[in-house]
Amino acid sequence: MQTIIELFEESVRKYGDNPLMLEKTTDKYKSTTYKEIRQAVTEFAAGLISIGIEKGDRIALLSEGRNDWVISELAVLYAGAINIPLSVKLGDASEIKFRLEHSGTRMIIVSEGQAHKLKDLKNELPGLEKVILLDKPEQLDEKDILYSDIRESGRKMLDADPEKLNSSWKSIKGDDYANICYTSGTTADPKGIILSHRNYTANVEQARSLMDVPEWYTTLLILPWDHAFAHTAGIYTLISSGASMASIQVGKTPMETLKNIPQNIKEIRPVFLLSVPALAKNFRKNIESGVRQKGKVAKKLFDWGLGVAYKYNGTGWDKGRGMRVLLKPLVALFDKILFSKVRENFGGRLKFFIGGGALLDIELQRFFYALGIPMFQGYGLSEASPIISSNSERKHKLGSSGYLVSDIELKICDEDKNELPTGEKGEIVVKGENVMEGYWQNEEATASTIVDGWLYTGDMGYIDEDGFLYVLGRFKSLLISDDGEKYSPEGIEEAFTGQSAFIDQCMLYNNQNPYTVALIVPNKEALKRWLKEKNLKPETREGQIAMLKLIELELNEYRIGRKYEKMFPQRWLPASVGILEEAFTESNQLLNSTLKIVRGKITERYKDRIDYLYTGEAKDICNPVNIEAVNNLMFQK
Repeated sequence: MQTIIELFEESVRKYGDNPLMLEKTTDKYKSTTYKEIRQAVTEFAAGLISIGIEKGDRIALLSEGRNDWVISELAVLYAGAINIPLSVKLGDASEIKFRLEHSGTRMIIVSEGQAHKLKDLKNELPGLEKVILLDKPEQLDEKDILYSDIRESGRKMLDADPEKLNSSWKSIKGDDYANICYTSGTTADPKGIILSHRNYTANVEQARSLMDVPEWYTTLLILPWDHAFAHTAGIYTLISSGASMASIQVGKTPMETLKNIPQNIKEIRPVFLLSVPALAKNFRKNIESGVRQKGKVAKKLFDWGLGVAYKYNGTGWDKGRGMRVLLKPLVALFDKILFSKVRENFGGRLKFFIGGGALLDIELQRFFYALGIPMFQGYGLSEASPIISSNSERKHKLGSSGYLVSDIELKICDEDKNELPTGEKGEIVVKGENVMEGYWQNEEATASTIVDGWLYTGDMGYIDEDGFLYVLGRFKSLLISDDGEKYSPEGIEEAFTGQSAFIDQCMLYNNQNPYTVALIVPNKEALKRWLKEKNLKPETREGQIAMLKLIELELNEYRIGRKYEKMFPQRWLPASVGILEEAFTESNQLLNSTLKIVRGKITERYKDRIDYLYTGEAKDICNPVNIEAVNNLMFQK
């Protein structure tokens, strides 16, 4: 199938009475079938045509995940237009304005929860003709039009001239544009990634080559639906399989929506979940918090069970092999008395997570694997629609980003674009039908990214002898030592935060300096618990020094003779550490919308602190600046 429309039409034909969407707007979830969703799609698509939408027009979509999100996108495509999916995490009006202006958006579809972001903006954009409101407001502005009214116009058009819509969607070809997805734009203006219908359908076929998705599968789509990973691995892969997807119950505030997730998981009982590292860490913290609340004996038993499972599972690739087989009865016992209880909090049907979005620390992978709900890490980027590789139930190796999807070519290249042999590190370069058409109105960026059909990802990695891909980080994020050697900090940062309960966030820095330094945001609650156990008080100098020494001890676990000595070259470990009292967040713009740290902005904000870390005094973690920072951290509201 060449187009998303053909993919959807085929699924409606095969799975018409299956539930496609599950949505909770009252006290329980209500399902809507493939046939019912198609009816809504055709009504809205016909309505869009009736108000003047033509092939190639751009229509933006800004909404939380809900039935109308999928209906809106499909309707835009049926009308021959191009969807511009926008992140609900865009808070700055200038970020939204840039995307609407740059894409030449004629209309935007917006939910009640996001409409306030357009209140002043719509009058600043003469090219924006209509704001289509999914929910009825108290009053309409001049440019506003109701989604329900467009659906009504569509019904009238379908009654009078049904062929008009049919001829529209049947004219769509595989190389017609479906989406323009904007990058986060953390270092420059965001780039608009053009994805065609065939980019998507090809990537759905490729995704399904990694694992089977039976029609009875159901998931709760936790990630924002504009997210490339959720878009393809969630929405379109599920549609192609006749499976079902549920949306989170939308609250009055983003925080209220987040708080609905645990209850919604229990109600939906998903078979799999899509995750990113930030979400995985949050799940783990909640699990460990629940275990701690059951007392010291339960905590010791849980940790013992984890240790046994870690030994038995290995990297998954070697699970239960050799002498490990002797641990099988003990693993089964711990699973029955402990880990099965944890899985019940996820609805009891959860088979696995699929992880994407960034590097996922191997310790985090081992943790979920031990619980019997493995987090299979994958790799991709929006420019590749986005899936390039993933681990799966049938074939996995923890620590890797999995094996390649079907019908894709991949090579590892050096700086001169020469292909490197297996095992050597270089830039990941791919070629296939899932590779984007280019960047919207940016020929220069397109030409430097796609060369002879090959997509230069900007990511560093290698392929091992078993065909598993290892992703080491972004080339743009590479640190440079004083002798010119380059290395990726991301794996080290992920290990520090993933393997220590006391370190929440971390950024390493080295720009041709004699040694690496680290900025660290500690986990305030974990430190409080530790102090209480040690009968220490955070307001005393003794307590403050003890906390700093504890963080230093956690980092020293990666040094020679310690637990993780073989994980990283010693010269890349930080020689000096700065404690921060403010977390990296989206609101202070130190995290982007995919929850990755924005190195340039962090470096700029903490320039003086980084300079201080290269002084002799700063090499002692108990320096006056860190003492003050940890004191402020513990007593801030």
